[in-house]
Amino acid sequence: MITIEDAQLMLDEIAEELPPEFFKELNGGILLLPDQKVSPHAREDDLYIMGEYHHSNSMGRMIYIYFGSFQQLYPEIPRERMKKKLKDTLLHEFTHHLESLAGERGLEIKDQEQLKRYKG
Repeated sequence: MITIEDAQLMLDEIAEELPPEFFKELNGGILLLPDQKVSPHAREDDLYIMGEYHHSNSMGRMIYIYFGSFQQLYPEIPRERMKKKLKDTLLHEFTHHLESLAGERGLEIKDQEQLKRYKG
């Protein structure tokens, strides 16, 4: 089983590979939280939030990664697959960050469309 410490090391490795421009104005950094987070739109416990991008005037810009959600969905995942899942999630949230800096909403709209399909 992958621990939160393992996941933090993986996230650190992933972040070190990213261009410095990605971190522009990301003053809150990347936070790995132990929580699992179920979407408020979930029909049951079938729609987990893996990560979130937050931007506020008081707190600034940051990325949350929910380790508990990964544990719930991938309890016995091999290390390399977990690293890929973490990377995919982190890059998704960085896309939100970079689009926010550029005044764009493309990924946000795509996420909303996926949620609509899920709701049926």
